[in-house]
Amino acid sequence: MAGGGAIHRSLLLYSLLQLVFILLSSLPTALADGVSSVEAKHLRDEVREMFYHAFDGYMNNAFPLDELRPLSCQGEDTLGGYALTLIDSLDTLALLGDRERFTSSVEWIGKNLQFDINKTVSVFETSIRVLGGLLSAHLIASDYATGMRIPSYDNQLLNLAEDLARRMLPAFDTPTGIPFGSVNLLYGVDEHESKITSTAGGGTLTLEFGVLSRLTNDPIFEQVTKNAVRGLWARRSRLNLVGAHINVFTGEWTQKDAGIGTSIDSFYEYLLKAYLLFGDEEYLFIFQEAYAAAMQYLYNDPWYVEVNMDSAAIVWPLFNSLQAFWPGLQVLAGDIDPAVRTHAAFFSVWKRYGFTPEGFNLATLNVQSGQKSYPLRPELIESTYWLFKATRDPRYLDVGRDMIASLQYGARCPCGYCHITDVESHQIEDHMESFFLAETVKYLWLLFDLASGPDNLVENGPYKYIFSTEGHLLPATPQISLAREHCSYFGAYCKKSSDTKQESCSKSEASMNFQEAANASSTSSYGSWVHRGYSSSDSSFLESINPSGLIKGVCPGLSHGQRYGISYVASTETIHTQSSSPSPEDKRENNAAENPPLVLVSDIRAINAMTFGGNDHHDQKSSREELE
Repeated sequence: MAGGGAIHRSLLLYSLLQLVFILLSSLPTALADGVSSVEAKHLRDEVREMFYHAFDGYMNNAFPLDELRPLSCQGEDTLGGYALTLIDSLDTLALLGDRERFTSSVEWIGKNLQFDINKTVSVFETSIRVLGGLLSAHLIASDYATGMRIPSYDNQLLNLAEDLARRMLPAFDTPTGIPFGSVNLLYGVDEHESKITSTAGGGTLTLEFGVLSRLTNDPIFEQVTKNAVRGLWARRSRLNLVGAHINVFTGEWTQKDAGIGTSIDSFYEYLLKAYLLFGDEEYLFIFQEAYAAAMQYLYNDPWYVEVNMDSAAIVWPLFNSLQAFWPGLQVLAGDIDPAVRTHAAFFSVWKRYGFTPEGFNLATLNVQSGQKSYPLRPELIESTYWLFKATRDPRYLDVGRDMIASLQYGARCPCGYCHITDVESHQIEDHMESFFLAETVKYLWLLFDLASGPDNLVENGPYKYIFSTEGHLLPATPQISLAREHCSYFGAYCKKSSDTKQESCSKSEASMNFQEAANASSTSSYGSWVHRGYSSSDSSFLESINPSGLIKGVCPGLSHGQRYGISYVASTETIHTQSSSPSPEDKRENNAAENPPLVLVSDIRAINAMTFGGNDHHDQKSSREELE
């Protein structure tokens, strides 16, 4: 082939780049210029000023339009025309302890916001930004324990959230259960709406819709989003990989590139977080298999590539900026070592340009053509926060300081912070996404507040918190995490030892308590995953996380498909290519797909503490899709 030599040279360069970073990671890290505790407080205060520079710029120049144009000090409607940036900023105001502006913002939204409008909106973006923002603020404003209770508040935000979610339900009316990408808030799905959606767009709805079901006692929201995840996972490849885009009617993959970045990223994120927040073990089963496949086929230490979901052949040796959330997710999963190496590699790109471009080609070692922008993304900052929280390594404070400097000197504009259209020339664009206030400055502030002696809802509040992919705070309250589970909800079964007939469990079996579940099977890897590290004296905390799904009759060693009866749905093309006798290599791949290794967490006490914002992890060292 004419391009064979070029491909070989590109892969050789890519391999050399891996070697360079492996060698660099083995060198001792110099911390002579580390951030002191006094400087950490100054940096925390500087981040607070950054938030208010942008927030006040929005309120004074753009409100009630969706987003701010920070260079011209004007506003624009970008999503639905309902004060998007204000909604997205609510829980950041609460986190900063700004009772006055949090109260006035909640009251204005409760009186003025409505969704009975003729607007076609992105299901994904509306869910994570608007629905998530309303639910998070409701849970803070309605609870005295948060210290931000609003006396006049009467569930206005919850009512708005329910109304909004019901207007999005028609999007889920598809043969596969995977939702359309867009829906009209007044008329439902247009007959000409595209049937193609992204994996992240269909699989990143479980947290917001699940919380809404728990708060309204209406299971429909949780059911449709879980069915969407099942619809996607049922169509995974034999390698347990999912593609980037899928037809919601036929279930055929229209783009078979598998990766952890654009169009797929938060699908992985919500699998683990839905388990952590709701205790629904089916999400854990899927995450274990999906994560194992990602680490086997996508991970080229310390980078991640995109591959064909069926063959695992490399499609793109590309660092995509949306991949930068992955080290933070690995912290939550307890896989710290690769997270450290990958974060260091990703940050090296930031250091080179001052920001991370949307795409960096690992073969040419240059910014990918057409992907030179940095739209104020939070993902690398988010992973920096989680790694500092997990390790307390001061290098991550140095990283955070560099990020603040880049934003202050490269992106600060008269009324807010501007997009960087070209990371090489630092040319700016007159636009500021709402997630800058919802995530980017939030994670920076949390990083330096943690270093200064934390005093905020996440670290010292009344509940353990999970962050949505938009950075919204979702608390593990009893109402959300201790909902009663039914056996039929999971569809769990176990083969009888003397019979091939599958025996479904009963509801009485599903109601067993934690200690019975922990002792049900000493060989159950997920049983030890939840129980390891706790003593009987921890019973109150065990009750607070209630690992639902640990029921009598559970069979250790089952795959997700065997456990829940949801196997993959092979496409016509796959069936045709596999109709002949499989090669020994095919047999090995099929066996790996049917018996994937489980991911185990080494210390669940530490991981839960880091996940939910506890403060007993000082010595432990071990989110976004833009629909295009």
